[in-house]
Amino acid sequence: MERELPRIVQKAPFVVTLKPGRYAWCACGLSSKGYLCDGSHKGTGFKPVIFELTEEKKVALCGCKHTKNPPYCDGTHKEL
Repeated sequence: MERELPRIVQKAPFVVTLKPGRYAWCACGLSSKGYLCDGSHKGTGFKPVIFELTEEKKVALCGCKHTKNPPYCDGTHKEL
């Protein structure tokens, strides 16, 4: 069986400053919220990646959904 691939949202990271808290990064690329999960993965083989920040921080979240270090950008978008 072939593995389902995520939809590429953008070939660049989402660079955002997030406040402390728990977040659900969209791994499927179907969310209308871009980098945050909105439940659109239901019925697919994807699940969001939950991550937590303990302080306000600027992060580069993967926009192509193919990173090997979810939810963070690892530059994979340059190879797509």
